[in-house]
This record gives sequence, structure tokens and C-alpha cells, in this order.
Amino acid sequence: MQLRLDDEDRQVAFGECLGRALQGHGRVHLEGELGAGKTTLARGILRAHGHRGAVKSPTYTLVEPYQLAGTRIHHFDLYRLGDPEELEFIGGRDLLAEDALCLIEWAERGEGWLPMPDLVVSLALAGTGREARLAAFSDHGRRVLERLAADPAPLRDRSFVDMDGETAP
Repeated sequence: MQLRLDDEDRQVAFGECLGRALQGHGRVHLEGELGAGKTTLARGILRAHGHRGAVKSPTYTLVEPYQLAGTRIHHFDLYRLGDPEELEFIGGRDLLAEDALCLIEWAERGEGWLPMPDLVVSLALAGTGREARLAAFSDHGRRVLERLAADPAPLRDRSFVDMDGETAP
């Protein structure tokens, strides 16, 4: 799935749709250069689960935990990770449990230690907006993409445009 998100509001709205489709669990790698909007997308995903406060990238703490309406969400930022083994020292195995939703920025820094993602969202700058490419790497990831395709919310307000110019979730 490949989408154009014309502005920050659309990026957050898409994050909310994605958050609903994830149904409170899974591992999502958020890829893109600095400023591509990884944390903005994470804010939308967190909003889908009821979070209304600020969302900051946990660059120095490596992980920011959230407990929202019975859902455990862990927002990782591995940009400053020196070695993937450091994840073991912060309790990474417990944090990446199957029953949690894990949003992982800069996942390539944890390569070799992190489990396979369910979904990878690659973001790139595109004018004042972003392009998002989504790829599934598990059955759960494929079901998430199916739920996104069936979500009527983006179609209702024509929020997201696929790269061929058709309205898409």
C-alpha cells in the first residue's frame, strides 16, 4: 500500500486509522529520515487508543510506555542506540511481548536483535506532505492492511490519496 498524506493533519488522521487497524498489538517499524514524520504518525496511532497528550520521540530514554484503555503501547526510538544488545538491558524482550503494540523508530539500529516486524511503514518527504509505503511481514500485518483497505473513514472525507491518484484508506 502506498499513500500520499498531504499535510500533518492527514498524517495524524492516517495514524488513527492505522491504530484502529492494528487492534492494540503488533510490531510496527516506522522508517524515514529525520523529519519524515515518524513521531507524527505515532501520535495518530496513540490517539486511536485514547491518548490526547503530547507525544515526543523517546530519543534519549529509548522507549516511552503507554497504558491506554487496557492496551500496552511502547514507542521506541533507537536512533541513539549504540549496540542492539542494549535492548536486552532495558528489558526489551518483555517490552516487545506479543500482547503489546510496539512502534519502533530507527529499527535498523536494533537489527539482529529485534524480532521481525508485522508491518513496516516507510515515510518520505513529498512537498509539504509525506508519502507512506506500508508492507506486511506477517499474517497480522496482512490483516492490518486488509482492515485499512476496508476502513470507510478515509473514503468518507477523501483524506488519503494513493499514488495513482485514487482515493484510498
